[in-house]
Amino acid sequence: MDYKIVEVKENLLIENNQKAQELREHLSSKGVYFINVMASPGSGKTTLLVNLINRLKNDYSIGVMEADIDGDVDADRIHKLTGVPSIQVHTSGACHLTAQMVEDAINSFDIKGINLLILENVGNLVCPAEFDTGAHLNLVLLSIPEGDDKPLKYPLMFEVANIVAITKMDTLPAFNFDINKCKDNIHLRNKDIDVYPISALKDEGMDELAKAIKKVIYYQ
Repeated sequence: MDYKIVEVKENLLIENNQKAQELREHLSSKGVYFINVMASPGSGKTTLLVNLINRLKNDYSIGVMEADIDGDVDADRIHKLTGVPSIQVHTSGACHLTAQMVEDAINSFDIKGINLLILENVGNLVCPAEFDTGAHLNLVLLSIPEGDDKPLKYPLMFEVANIVAITKMDTLPAFNFDINKCKDNIHLRNKDIDVYPISALKDEGMDELAKAIKKVIYYQ
């Protein structure tokens, strides 16, 4: 009996990557720089973004997309604490955003006048890493409570990262977490990547992270 094997996931990723590249080129042509923030739930993504946005909003016109399976808590928090426009993107149960979903969200979000677009992706160390969102930069967070071995367990997330921030440094005394070992584990996956230990809550290390991001924004 003749049969054909259909690589559904592979085809899906190819289509997504093509759409992502088209979106990236479109945003570039409009002078919009797009940052995709990925991390586990509870790693401090929103807290970091509030701190970071308040450092950058005088230099850039910022828009934020908050992705979650449900709820609008994060989008409301971002807007209240930073004053920048923010929308909530519901994934209808999906554990990631595709480039098409991002494009749809952008189309419903007036980006005229915005030159820095930030996506807080769904909290997950697996699925979001597989799908190119069309971002120019992937900022990956790893919190102290998660453990220094996560780059070994979830390699792709750290392979696709452009910058890694080790968050919640203020909790370091309470956990068995080796900063140097964590950096070594990250560099096993991505040898040239810059790693920034920070505490957004205590406002430690955020100047360095903000400077690093400003340095790579192409129109700066």
